[in-house]
Amino acid sequence: MALQEGDFIRLRYTGRVGENIFDTTDEENAKEEGIYNPRAEYGPVTVRLGSHHVIIGLEDELIGKDVGAEGEVDVPPEKAFGAHEEDGVRSVPVTQFREKPKRGTRIEVEGREGVVVDVIGRRAVVDFNHPLAGKTLNYSYAILEKVEDPVEQIKGLIKLFSGRTDIEISIADGVAELALPPAIAYDRRWMVWRGTLVREIFENYPDINDVVMKETVSRPATPETAPEITEIEETEESEE
Repeated sequence: MALQEGDFIRLRYTGRVGENIFDTTDEENAKEEGIYNPRAEYGPVTVRLGSHHVIIGLEDELIGKDVGAEGEVDVPPEKAFGAHEEDGVRSVPVTQFREKPKRGTRIEVEGREGVVVDVIGRRAVVDFNHPLAGKTLNYSYAILEKVEDPVEQIKGLIKLFSGRTDIEISIADGVAELALPPAIAYDRRWMVWRGTLVREIFENYPDINDVVMKETVSRPATPETAPEITEIEETEESEE
């Protein structure tokens, strides 16, 4: 049966600009291309079609396909990261930088991230467009399966948003309970995206009325007492 909006799928993909890979779910591809992130969780991702969990051009390609489909699609800028806007390029005084800027330096100004593309005198030219703005992208993909179990769907969303795979989930009586690992509050990515996760749970699961996030900290194990060592005095016989 053809996939439609609202379906959850497990997806494998690799995105390229020309011959260069910029995004992939395949660990070996990432290593070969020199974009491997040791902190990232590689492997197929779970996405909900219609929720823009992947760029629009790739999502449009997937809707209507069958499970098991593989293929490639070229995605124009208007269905990827948009056109490269001239007003997204600004001149910034070098005095705003902690260190002397140079080409390729990534900065944040007034909450916007950009990259220095040139330095002219006492001013740096900063491009605040997305690095892939204005570019046509190529995606190769494989639709591995349709995900039906709500618990697995939500686990997939957690991995998609936060990269975490260590959160257990149970759903009962209109309550989705998430068992959080200790110290998760120090995970900045989780803290940024957990609000989006909760919103999507309420949007996609009308039978869930409450989301409970429970962090359990267990008492540290008591260290075992080391056995006492008793010195044995040497006797006259042992000295002979």
